[in-house]
Amino acid sequence: MGETLTKPKTAIQKEHYFSLSFVLSRVLNSGVIMSIERNDQELKGLEKSIAKLTQTRYVSLFNTYTGALHGALWGQDIGHGSEARLAHPSEQERSFLQWLGISLVQNPQVPLPYAAVDVNWDNLGELDPAISQARASAPVLVLDFTGLGFGPVAAIAANDELVWKKAERLKIFGAFDLQTMWTQEESEPDLQPAVQFNYRLSPLVAACVKLSLLRRNNAS
Repeated sequence: MGETLTKPKTAIQKEHYFSLSFVLSRVLNSGVIMSIERNDQELKGLEKSIAKLTQTRYVSLFNTYTGALHGALWGQDIGHGSEARLAHPSEQERSFLQWLGISLVQNPQVPLPYAAVDVNWDNLGELDPAISQARASAPVLVLDFTGLGFGPVAAIAANDELVWKKAERLKIFGAFDLQTMWTQEESEPDLQPAVQFNYRLSPLVAACVKLSLLRRNNAS
């Protein structure tokens, strides 16, 4: 009862209201829906946009930042009982790795599993340098688009197909689950994890992020 409630920070600044309203109006008028569709193009479209932006071959989308971290780690066989080194781990990352049973170490001989890039309206038009620097430091990129204000959304980008496959396997209704659902045939039985998570991104949110990336040079 005695706790003081503080007003949360505004995700979108006033100078970006026009860009945000433009994106939302275009998406809401496009007929995008949130259900799982066999012919959904919004998730694939965002994946292609991120692949082009990061100059990588494989992209996996997640509906949480921690989901993307999970995918980046699991994709490289870093799980319970493993060790990992992060450059500047946040409290969120520390807590999540502890929950996964992964020990954080400072040994410089242990390679960085991923490099994270935060994407928001302030840096949307200047992502190339940040992404180039991140790509040089780790084999997997984790991009957090939550700062755009459409909800929790993140992605991993890599050139290793096996990383992508393992990350997709973590997701209920990921690429392989959808294929199984429609064909009734299991294509990658050896890559199934013990547990899957509700990490699937909504096509509606994907459409908002994709359109934002496509017009990022006009973000200001």
